[in-house]
Amino acid sequence: MNVLVTGATGGIGSWVVDRLAELGHDVVGVDLERPPKTRENAHFYAADLTDQGQAWELIQTVDPDTIVHCASIPKMGIVPGTETFTNNVECTYNTFVAAGTVDADIVWTSSESIYGTPFAEDVWLPDYFPIDEAHPKRPEDPYGTSKLVGEELAEMVVRRDGISVTSIRPSWVNYPGDYDLTSVRESFDPATAEKSGNFWSYIDVRDVVSLIERALEAETEGHEAYLAVAETNYLGRETAETIEAVFGDLPADCDLTGEESAFSTAKARATFGWEPAHDWRDAETATVDGPSFL
Repeated sequence: MNVLVTGATGGIGSWVVDRLAELGHDVVGVDLERPPKTRENAHFYAADLTDQGQAWELIQTVDPDTIVHCASIPKMGIVPGTETFTNNVECTYNTFVAAGTVDADIVWTSSESIYGTPFAEDVWLPDYFPIDEAHPKRPEDPYGTSKLVGEELAEMVVRRDGISVTSIRPSWVNYPGDYDLTSVRESFDPATAEKSGNFWSYIDVRDVVSLIERALEAETEGHEAYLAVAETNYLGRETAETIEAVFGDLPADCDLTGEESAFSTAKARATFGWEPAHDWRDAETATVDGPSFL
C-alpha cells in the first residue's frame, strides 16, 4: 500500500510512519521539517499543509492509495487559540480536498475533545456514561472546535468525492516509558482534585496506531468515527466513584463498572475487532524504542 502520513515527525504520526514502514508499506511522511534520520520504506518531505498549493502539489504528485492525517497543533496552550483553530482547519481542509482529487481514502486523528469537556472553562458532566460516538458534541474551545470542523469536512468530501474517511478520536495520548499522566495520578486527591474534562482517561500511542492500522486494512465506506481509549482510567480508582467525588454528581444515566473508562470503545471493537492492549501499570515504565528516524 502507498500511504501518505501527515504530521510524520509528531507524536502519533511518527509512530504511524514507523509501524507502516515496518509492515512493508511504501510510506511518504510529511511535516514542516524532515526528520534527522532515514527510515527504510519511508521517504520524507517538508511541506506546510496550510498552504493549498503545497498540499495539492504534494498529494497529487505522490498519488497515495490512502492518507493518514495526523498533522495538527495537538492541544490548547501551545499557541494562541486562533492559530490552533486556523492551522488545524486549514491543513485538514487542504489535505481532505486534495485526497478527493486523487481518490485516496483517509484515516485521521480527530479527538475526544470534540465533545467539549476536555478544554471547557467550567468542566461539565456529559449526558451519560460511558460516552460513545453518538454523544452530543459541544466544544467551546478552538482545539475541540477545529476537530468538529474536521469531521464536517470529512462528511463534505465523502458526499462530493465518494472517498471514505475514518475519524479516530483518541483520548490523552501517552508514550511508553514517558507517561505524562504519572505525576497526575501520584498527586491525586479526590478532595482537592480539579475536574478532569476527559474523566481521567488516556490511550497508549501504540494502541492508537493499531486502531489506525485496522482502519487501513478494512473495507470502509462513508464517514465513521471511533473512540480510541484505554480500558480503564489511569488513577487505579473506581471511575464513577471518583467522578462523583470530584464533580459532586453523576448523570442519571451512568453505567460504569470498576475502573472502566468513561469513554466506550464498543464501536471500534465491533467494527474492527480492535481492543487496546496496553495499560498504564506496565507502559509507564516500559522500555520501548520509539521511531528510529527521529
